[in-house]
Amino acid sequence: MTVNGASERRRYAVQVTRIKPRLLLACGWTSLGLGAAGLVLPVLPTVPFVLLAAACFLRGSEKQYRWLVSHPVFGPHISDYLAGKGLRPRAKITALATLWASVLLSVLVFIPLLAADVVVLAIAAAVSVYILRLPTNRDRRRTTDEDDGRRD
Repeated sequence: MTVNGASERRRYAVQVTRIKPRLLLACGWTSLGLGAAGLVLPVLPTVPFVLLAAACFLRGSEKQYRWLVSHPVFGPHISDYLAGKGLRPRAKITALATLWASVLLSVLVFIPLLAADVVVLAIAAAVSVYILRLPTNRDRRRTTDEDDGRRD
């Protein structure tokens, strides 16, 4: 009976090993899609979803991870974040300005319920605290944020 149980466990481990990369890829693409949607939807955070996608791709597909980290829009920010450098000042300002513009527009124009307004404002405040607590990368090297030649 022990031999049969051991072979069943090995078979199960092989099945999990085959499924795990596929699940991680699915989670990574879903997270990246949500992060991309967060670029235009109020209160849906972009950075946490993109970082989750990078983590899933790192464990699920080296090819997809390399693609994401070398992506012209997401790549430099992910690399800096993973290296512990944080966000550039311009990225923080842009993130906070677009967050609060979309939140205030939503609260003042689109959301009629006071309870929903409070929830949206609380989420926006929490996201703001998270962004402000991230390290600020003051590296002067040229990145995609500096297309206009200005320095932060």
